[in-house]
Amino acid sequence: MSKKRKGRTVSRVLAIVMLVISIYLFFNVATQVYESVDLRRQEEIVQKELTALQEENAQLTAEKTKLEDPNYVATYARGEYMFSKDDEKVFYLPEYTSQSEE
Repeated sequence: MSKKRKGRTVSRVLAIVMLVISIYLFFNVATQVYESVDLRRQEEIVQKELTALQEENAQLTAEKTKLEDPNYVATYARGEYMFSKDDEKVFYLPEYTSQSEE
């Protein structure tokens, strides 16, 4: 083989090796970008869930505080479950309907 031919062969092999390395690096970077985007999307979902759970926790804490008050519990039981005090009577009234609905 001549020197010229050897030089071309070496440069072709070197070009192929560099192309393979470039393709590998490109796919590696593309994979990292995809994983990064996916993680950001998951973070947004988890952030929304966290916010919802924090709101629910605040509501439950407020309800717990109310339920620790005996007056609130008595009022709630009387209103929701028609409980009465010893000297009270509970009357069930018919629901109001306007005459225009009849």
